[in-house]
Amino acid sequence: MSTTLDAIATVWTDSDGIPIRLVWQGQRFQVTDTPTPLDLDLDAVTHLTAVPIGWRFQGTSLDGVSLVFDVLSFDRAHEWRVIRTYT
Repeated sequence: MSTTLDAIATVWTDSDGIPIRLVWQGQRFQVTDTPTPLDLDLDAVTHLTAVPIGWRFQGTSLDGVSLVFDVLSFDRAHEWRVIRTYT
């Protein structure tokens, strides 16, 4: 099951810009698989001011809850958004 969202998250990345953990809805998740770049349909967007960066990865909380996250950012150093989760 997937849930479409538009929620701000804090994402930490490694030196190559690949997500390693995130905090979303007050809960910390460690990335527990290999993140995959999202295949973004940029043709569907007509007025981009920046090319978005997107990733899909599984995150697991300290209490063992695992979700798959789609995250998107238009600015690597600042705001990330969770755009979809999968259970």
